[in-house]
Amino acid sequence: MEKLGAADPQRIGAYRLLARLGAGGMGHVYLARSDRGRTVAVKLVREDLAAQEEFRARFRQEVRAARRVGGHWTAPVLDADTDAEVPWVATGYVAGPTLQQVVGRDHGALPERSVRILAAGLAHALQDIHAAGIVHRDLKPSNVLVTIDGPRVIDFGIARALETQAGDGLTRTGSLVGSPGFMAPEQVRGDRITPACDVFCLGSVLAYAATGTLPFGAANSGVHALMFRIAQEEPDLSGVPEGIADLVRDCLRKDPATRPTLNRILDRTGAEDTVSGGRSRDPWLPGALVAQLGRHAVRLLDTEDPETRELERVSPTQGGPGTGGPAQAGPGTGGQAQGGPAQGGPGTG
Repeated sequence: MEKLGAADPQRIGAYRLLARLGAGGMGHVYLARSDRGRTVAVKLVREDLAAQEEFRARFRQEVRAARRVGGHWTAPVLDADTDAEVPWVATGYVAGPTLQQVVGRDHGALPERSVRILAAGLAHALQDIHAAGIVHRDLKPSNVLVTIDGPRVIDFGIARALETQAGDGLTRTGSLVGSPGFMAPEQVRGDRITPACDVFCLGSVLAYAATGTLPFGAANSGVHALMFRIAQEEPDLSGVPEGIADLVRDCLRKDPATRPTLNRILDRTGAEDTVSGGRSRDPWLPGALVAQLGRHAVRLLDTEDPETRELERVSPTQGGPGTGGPAQAGPGTGGQAQGGPAQGGPGTG
């Protein structure tokens, strides 16, 4: 999380911006609050994309579909203005780090039980997304947020709007949209995209969560070499726990028609009795991660109006009459809570 810069707006629609969460291919993402106090994440589209009418039409269409997604395993789309000079969309803010940050930086590979519950949560999320007529197309660790209650999926359907950058209009059926390490073979080939595409990406995400490495290797040797491996070679699942290796391998089958359905994945995780109503009934993460997520939540509570926060940090000698003693630090102002950037909200892809 970063402070707002001079070039950042102060408000977008009915939302007062508090901080910058990140930036990516679509635009900038901000932490914001509504006038009623609800915390949201607002994604502001890049100006060059906003100038493309084809992009606007696709963005309008995809946001409308995304607002129909229900369930507890996604960050809901709450508001949007697709006709604004610079279009934007607001989603519920999820106070948790991305799976990419958890595995790649903070903790490392997750234990098998955590991966099983992750699989169940992501399968539930994809069911809700597909029920709204959307294929995610860009399920990856940075689009999965980790909370104490379970995973949450973000940016569903939005990636499809970027297809119009290729200039092929709304009728385009094949497009190289996605993140190279987490693409399905049909995405690489530019073939027709179906919900089975998300199942393949789910397999890649689970392999990464269980091992900290990509099943088809990194892009060190070049993106084209990586995409060739995805389309033609078998995944490297060494290190994936034996109890879930077969499930991951089946998700990563080259032929979309042979991949398991989401219902079958839920049956095979064996985690259905541990998740209910969008929550994990028991702690699903190692204790150190649970503590980290608590600190993330505290930092969110501490994100107030910048002027107010500065007043809270005034020392007794600076505070004027009536301070009576040292200023008390509010929640999250201590060293532990400031140990790193708060994560969450929409992905920046």
